[in-house]
Amino acid sequence: MSKKENKIERERQEAYIEKCRDYVSAFQSAHGRAPQASVVTFGCQMNARDSEKLSGILVQAGYELTDAEEAADFVLYNTCTVRDNANQRVYGRLGYLNSLKKKKPHLKIALCGCMMQEQSVIEKIRKSYRFVDLVFGTHNIFRFAELLSRMLASNDMIVDIWEETDKIVENLPVKRKYSYKSGVNIMFGCNNFCSYCIVPYVRGRERSREPKDILREIEALVEDGVSEVMLLGQNVNSYGKNLENPISFAQLLQEVEKIEGLRRIRFMTSHPKDLSDELIDVMRRSTKICRHLHLPLQAGSDRILEAMNRRYTKEQYLALVKKLKTAIPDIAITTDLIVGFPGETPEDVEETIDVVRKVQFDNAFTFIYSPRTGTPAAAMENQVPEKTVHEGFDKLLSVVQETAKERAALLQGKVMEALVEEVNEQDPAFVTGRLGNNMLVHFKADRRLVGKFVMVVLDTCHGFYYTGRMVDWLSETRHTRLGKMVDNQWLN
Repeated sequence: MSKKENKIERERQEAYIEKCRDYVSAFQSAHGRAPQASVVTFGCQMNARDSEKLSGILVQAGYELTDAEEAADFVLYNTCTVRDNANQRVYGRLGYLNSLKKKKPHLKIALCGCMMQEQSVIEKIRKSYRFVDLVFGTHNIFRFAELLSRMLASNDMIVDIWEETDKIVENLPVKRKYSYKSGVNIMFGCNNFCSYCIVPYVRGRERSREPKDILREIEALVEDGVSEVMLLGQNVNSYGKNLENPISFAQLLQEVEKIEGLRRIRFMTSHPKDLSDELIDVMRRSTKICRHLHLPLQAGSDRILEAMNRRYTKEQYLALVKKLKTAIPDIAITTDLIVGFPGETPEDVEETIDVVRKVQFDNAFTFIYSPRTGTPAAAMENQVPEKTVHEGFDKLLSVVQETAKERAALLQGKVMEALVEEVNEQDPAFVTGRLGNNMLVHFKADRRLVGKFVMVVLDTCHGFYYTGRMVDWLSETRHTRLGKMVDNQWLN
């Protein structure tokens, strides 16, 4: 979308926000309060960032945000469809919303996101969930103000689904969940078409944002108090290939690192087939890119990897990890693993376990294969029996937990920098911080430190997290006496 087209579309949406404000004013007159909206996010960081944009439009329209669905006058579910259980969660929650709407007839209900891009889902909603007021997908989220205005003026269900788009609209309102960190979309869609994955069908083909727009957004975030950004894309390693003036992801990272005041840079997700030597070198030399890489493996069997259309082999993945660890010895590598892909045998699972043992992942998200209608894998005949799947899953999970705990234990006693993210849910005397390698540490501290960087001693390893102590006596003089900090660790 050209700069002129972007300006016209943004102004259109701003006009619809004004129309929504008229409804809000009428609601306030009738109820003596502003309407409340609850935006509920299912799924990945991309969805979480989309929800912040949707929330920003609602706030500008005059809504007050609430986490309590039962208190809301408008509930919006931003859905995920990567696995079937995500769909089932939404259907289950819709039953609850139906009961709420019977008690509060003025309650408005909307559904958006990846799940809504599936035709079978739309047919089911039209037939069985007639109380839903608005349905839209992933491609026209930037027109939410327009859709909201149409919904508020109608008593009929509005369904607006686009099959695809090449549009990226910049500078729409955003209401961030956190003041100190933020996701930043650098691209949308995916071109990889892994045989099990629905994402390319519901998110569309790859579309990269212009570097100047990304940098401008991050600069504004830093001015607003953000010290850590997460660059988001279905496959960030292929960023920039479709731009008029192509730029690599590694080159973009170098530009982001130049932004003064930005302390940490994270990114996800990286496809192994596109991870370049240039990117590894940029990560190695960087003082801001976190020493953490999420590198989905999915399976360790070459036969299964080929059936998945992953376009790398077991040995190529292991060679890539070796290259990463040689260049960046303290890097933490996490991954995704699927058990039960069509045709997988116990011997194939053993191949995956072999990779887990050789790589020593710092953490792994392990999933049971979930057939997604419309993907090639869902039509494969050799689906694995449930009993066999669960046996393989349990065996793999046990090894993942064992190796991850061994990796975590290596950090015991170290002093590392943590970004304090929140007051601990179990004990309000504690806060939770995140290390550069993405590990969490819980320690006693004042809640006013949320959003700040502090040094923490990692005292006790609990497998996937630590408890520790804040090193509050470190002054600049102490820094010099202790040694200098390299790669987020103190070296004496």
